[in-house]
Amino acid sequence: MLKKNKGTLIITSIVTLVPIIIGLALWNKLPEQVPFHWDINGNVDQWASRTISVFLMPAVLLAFHWLCVLMSSIDPKSKNYHPSTIRLVLWICPMISLLLSALVYTHALGYGLRVETVMPLFMGALFMVIGNLLPKMRQSYTMGIKLPWTLNNEENWNKTHRFAGKLWVAGGVVIMATAFLGTFWILLGILLLMVIIPTLYSYLQYRKHKED
Repeated sequence: MLKKNKGTLIITSIVTLVPIIIGLALWNKLPEQVPFHWDINGNVDQWASRTISVFLMPAVLLAFHWLCVLMSSIDPKSKNYHPSTIRLVLWICPMISLLLSALVYTHALGYGLRVETVMPLFMGALFMVIGNLLPKMRQSYTMGIKLPWTLNNEENWNKTHRFAGKLWVAGGVVIMATAFLGTFWILLGILLLMVIIPTLYSYLQYRKHKED
């Protein structure tokens, strides 16, 4: 994965660090204390220094970006990866870096985006993308719904991912539709259902196969 996508990895790493460049350009306009975390109602509950906000968050996301790529590369079943899932792994951290920096900088400058709306919209769109990719995923130890039953049985893996793919797309649509309600508990409830239902479905498939 690393060798085949070296160019993309370099580009995505640079994109992940773009918020540092933007932060330096805005340095004199940013206050000494910058919003750094929000509660479930979209209110700022943690502040950080300008230096930490500009440099630390992109650096941490870059480290996590490389960790995800390295973990995916050493997967014994990495040859099973679909090209679309590789692109998702390579671009997820850069997208998060740009989104979080936009939230931090706009709030610091007094043009705050509604976190309780923006994040569900982003998450809903992300789950829709992942939902479309799930049926294309083949067995691996780093991507997909990794349960004992899916990893031990290819048919279970395929059925679970086809089922979960439809559910996650639907869940993503619902999350985006309810984003403007600003209710964290609705988001949490949908996320739990998106995890529990495919797990239960996979287990029932396992039990059915075991009884046959």
